[in-house]
Amino acid sequence: MKPRVLFEDEYMLAVNKPYGILSEGEGKDALPAILREYRREKGEPAQIYPVHRLDRTTRGVILYAKTSACAKKLCEQIRAGEVRKFYLAKIEGVPAYQSGVFEDLLFYDRRNNKTYVVRRERHGVKQAKLSYEVLSAENIEGLAVSTVRIELFTGRTHQIRAQFASRKMPVVGDRRYGSRIKSFIELYSDEIRFVHPYTGEEITIKLRTKK
Repeated sequence: MKPRVLFEDEYMLAVNKPYGILSEGEGKDALPAILREYRREKGEPAQIYPVHRLDRTTRGVILYAKTSACAKKLCEQIRAGEVRKFYLAKIEGVPAYQSGVFEDLLFYDRRNNKTYVVRRERHGVKQAKLSYEVLSAENIEGLAVSTVRIELFTGRTHQIRAQFASRKMPVVGDRRYGSRIKSFIELYSDEIRFVHPYTGEEITIKLRTKK
């Protein structure tokens, strides 16, 4: 498989992650292995370092470092909240407000691979925050569906899926979280913004356009 490259320089590489591909791990079908082979074919060192992750069912922009030093710098930026990540999703229903902020406590159940919104802090519970803006609305299979643009402020497992589903607005196609529409899960990593850790340049990487 040839990755669709959205941005590349000597330090990092951003690609469009396809549906169903793991964004991390050592399996030969996972994206890191695919990108190592891509670098080998270019005559480059085959190292690749994940700096963030996307769910298997989420498509779109994902960033990798080519060196461990760059990976460390990017991870530090992410921990400091200096990397802005935007998503597009189709959700069942229409939010009460055109834009808003969701703040929740989330618990990820590893055994069932599902995240739940909970009321109280306890071991394993993490704070989660996102903002959204409604872009459009349509009707699919007799159900009202909204397209929303989301900025993710924390990166919890299944965060977007769980937070919207807890408000009776599951992501379209997400049967695990209650969607009634048969479809691929309509969730996309649409844009990443950050300051290049070596050049100081403001970088914007979008799903549909190259910088």
